[in-house]
Amino acid sequence: MAVQFKDYYETLGVSRTAGQDEIKKAFRKLSRKYHPDVARDKTEAEKKFKEINEAYQVLKDPEKRKKYDRLGAEWESADYGRTEAGWRRPGARPGGRHGFYRQSAAGGPFTREETFHFGGTGFSDFFETFFGSMGGAEADPFASGFRPGANRTDRIGRDVEADIMVTLEEALNGSTRQVTLRREAPDGHLGKTETYQVKIPPGVTEGQRIRLAGQGEPGVGGGRAGHLFLRVRLASHPDFRVKGPDLYYDLPLAPWEAVLGCRVQVPTLTGSVSLRIPAGTQNGQRLRLRSHGLPRKGGGRGDLYVVVELHSPGGASGRERELWEDLAKTSKFNPRKDR
Repeated sequence: MAVQFKDYYETLGVSRTAGQDEIKKAFRKLSRKYHPDVARDKTEAEKKFKEINEAYQVLKDPEKRKKYDRLGAEWESADYGRTEAGWRRPGARPGGRHGFYRQSAAGGPFTREETFHFGGTGFSDFFETFFGSMGGAEADPFASGFRPGANRTDRIGRDVEADIMVTLEEALNGSTRQVTLRREAPDGHLGKTETYQVKIPPGVTEGQRIRLAGQGEPGVGGGRAGHLFLRVRLASHPDFRVKGPDLYYDLPLAPWEAVLGCRVQVPTLTGSVSLRIPAGTQNGQRLRLRSHGLPRKGGGRGDLYVVVELHSPGGASGRERELWEDLAKTSKFNPRKDR
């Protein structure tokens, strides 16, 4: 089963020369449109939201983007994956957890082994191969071991690891996801699809691993089977940034709103709330909404920090300009006074 190339630039609708601000803006626009909480067609929206997130995971990271651009240019090359052991995909390391090659227990040459194809994790085979747990992690080539005192053919099965995309709403409330696994033998033969009900507990964090015991590679002889690990990757959100159990939201304010004070509606993971902006609020000031973040270890929830961003009008004309001119004549404020 060949891995299909993913055009992440096309997914976000940006050019290959797009800057980070343009990429971020495109992600926010599309992720708001297809967020499952607001879209009418939940199934299609969830699929699109995960595709957008996968593209953003790669293009927002300078190193991943550089690797992706290089990969795209080499994708049609006939010999980009040539190794002594045979053909392999870029990023697939001998002995890696993703299962392209295995070193024999006796220390002999690498041999072909089965490949794993996942469904329901939120990430494509393409992402996993080149940027995910299977494609990006170094693994011990002797991870498949032997029981002490056992026959040399009595081997423990290798652990299998993949990424699972978890939305902030799932991290808050928990969920149950159906994940599928299909094994591909070295000869290209596909085994039956195995289906698992994976419980995502409330409060999962970035990088946390969910273990499905005994669902990795089968052991040999009397060796036990390995485990299947799903590593949590929190989906990027169009509104919030995550720092531990706390969330951060950038709130644009007009100058007069900050000077005079006002009330604004602020989104949270459970609906919008009214927030009072004190008179004299400064750019960059943080206002805290207690217990509107993600679950904390040991109980309770983190906080939501609203970070003020002052935005000035682009231009003024007519009466509006007259008012700004009157303010300039009347106000004693000088931002450069103490510099």
